[in-house]
Amino acid sequence: MSPVPIGLVFPGQGTQRQGMGAPWRDTKAWTLVEEISQHAGEDVEELLLHTGADRLRRTDLAQLAVFSVAMMAHDEADRSGLLEGVAGCAGHSLGEYAALVAAGALSLADGATLVAARGRAMRAAVESGEGAMGVLVGAPLAQVAELVDGLRAAGRQVWVANINAPGQVVLSGSGEGIEQAAAEAPGIGAKMISLPVGGAFHSPFMAPAAEGLAAALADVRFAERHTPVVANADARAYSGGGDCDWPALAVRQLTGPVRWEESVRTLTGELGCRRLIELGPGRTLTGLIRRISPETEVVAVDSPDVLG
Repeated sequence: MSPVPIGLVFPGQGTQRQGMGAPWRDTKAWTLVEEISQHAGEDVEELLLHTGADRLRRTDLAQLAVFSVAMMAHDEADRSGLLEGVAGCAGHSLGEYAALVAAGALSLADGATLVAARGRAMRAAVESGEGAMGVLVGAPLAQVAELVDGLRAAGRQVWVANINAPGQVVLSGSGEGIEQAAAEAPGIGAKMISLPVGGAFHSPFMAPAAEGLAAALADVRFAERHTPVVANADARAYSGGGDCDWPALAVRQLTGPVRWEESVRTLTGELGCRRLIELGPGRTLTGLIRRISPETEVVAVDSPDVLG
């Protein structure tokens, strides 16, 4: 009997927590930490075991920590035999890099190099203190889009940053723009929850970071063929070849919205994934997937204990 087609999904920034590496320290996958440290130029062991929660919120460190745990979760799950029948991969924002490594599109070394470069570029882009983000909860995307269009027509700097699930859309922009969106949210039956990120990710505010990332992307090689990966930028599945330009998609992702809801539908529809496995810290994506596709089985591997 052939295995059930599965999709692998990887979380993004915001899932980091102090001591997040401790459950993985005694696994075979812990050897990946040294390799990631070497190519990222950071002491990942220190990040995963000893770095305090406040420092771990720093964009570049948070991204590297989450990527490292995702890669260890993938390695251990693969050893366990859980990952037979992979039909596609996807990651939320930062998680896209873990998805590309898992799919064979990038080596672990190049993945770590890009995550480090991306995190540093994004940190530099938000050092001015400009920009904010917030989650609009309770309104359909069409109404959120109308609200954003109206705000922009009035001169406010606001963009859709993440389309996460039905009734959950993240906005990004200037602090003033996000405050105004929060004030007008009740008019569409929604409420705004501010995000403590200190920057306007997935918006034009990230244009300087996109330039830095593009330079790093020029120095890495993507595989000609690989397991399909659903891109955040357009929710399409790519498996390499002439129709796939991952450097362009990665740069576009920094300044445009993460189309997560559509990406999950691509995994479960076009790619035929009947089970989705979240690999990495927390269970954020598991919760979103249950709202997007309630009929799809979801498994979260956020600890080696889950693997038995």
